[in-house]
Amino acid sequence: MISFSFDEEHEILRQQVRRFVEAEIVPIRQKLDETGEFPRELFRQMGELGYFALRYPEEIGGGDAGAIALSILLEELSRGDLGMAAACQMQSLMGTDFIYRYGTKEQHERLLKPALRGEKIGTICMTEPDAGSDLGSIVTRAVKKGDKWVLNGPKTWVTLGPIADLFTVAAKTDPDAGFRGVDIFLIEKGTPGLTIGKPIPKLGARAAGNSELFFEDCAIPAENLMGEQGSGYKNLSKILNEIRIQTGALSVGLARAAFEDALGYADERVAFGRPIRKFQAISHKLADMATLIESAKLHVYRASWMVDAGLSCTKEASMAKLVASEAANEVADKAMRIYAAYGFSKEYDVQRYFRDARFLLLGGGTSELLRNMINREL
Repeated sequence: MISFSFDEEHEILRQQVRRFVEAEIVPIRQKLDETGEFPRELFRQMGELGYFALRYPEEIGGGDAGAIALSILLEELSRGDLGMAAACQMQSLMGTDFIYRYGTKEQHERLLKPALRGEKIGTICMTEPDAGSDLGSIVTRAVKKGDKWVLNGPKTWVTLGPIADLFTVAAKTDPDAGFRGVDIFLIEKGTPGLTIGKPIPKLGARAAGNSELFFEDCAIPAENLMGEQGSGYKNLSKILNEIRIQTGALSVGLARAAFEDALGYADERVAFGRPIRKFQAISHKLADMATLIESAKLHVYRASWMVDAGLSCTKEASMAKLVASEAANEVADKAMRIYAAYGFSKEYDVQRYFRDARFLLLGGGTSELLRNMINREL
């Protein structure tokens, strides 16, 4: 018999994170959006609570909790603030996974474990000015010189780039091999030849700052190649499904926040002598929003369950990210319409949901790329 319920540990986690969000994130989220400043102390607190280590095994200080637990964590954090939830996703997945799987014991002790505690900040560097979804077209090169790898090239849209300590970087070791010539390297902040560019002004998710990155004759030890040479794209593919599923979880959380605010507003706002929720035009919007959220949740948690069960889920992960990110944008739009003119005011959070939701269409693959992925899996 198929069960659509969460177990007791999952429910406990959800309630714990929800309390943390209400106590620590909700009171400052407007300030985070207005200033774009990264709250380091809050980030460290999340590390102390074990959020960043949740999916990792106990032997390195992790919670050994799986994809469903991480989806719950990110959904609840995103309900509070998408920027902080995105920072948690980066720290607990893309920014640390390669170090865990391919790093040395020394790198585990010196870099990975402090990152999981929130003492160091990790990120991943894939996108370039002329290469986003097309990873095979990146121009950043890595050339072996003796016992060093030397990198040259640009990166852009690096999440947490302005403040990161550890950079997981995609570079070409074979420029003629397309995406199969891509490998992954670990580079630490302060390495000669690494320049962190200016922050990129953003429409939303502003607490998780982005920046450009430049490598100019940046030499790193040979052991900083993460995995066997020539295996970079294959190794990246191992976490792509998780990236897409967890971006779907972020989408569900944001959609829930927008829906809950709109529902409360529709009960309070009176027009023509009655709450606007009594009008069919408004009630139908709310019904559509609730339906979109439930559909997104089912996709996200089914795909999360498949990851935990060790099942292949490229199609399901792509569907989860596609359905959930599009739902978040539609729900945020409908919430804005319910608020009408007040939705255009920065006094209300609904305008932030509307802006933040656009971020979700980009990370983990655009909707167009995901449709191509789904079609190939049919």
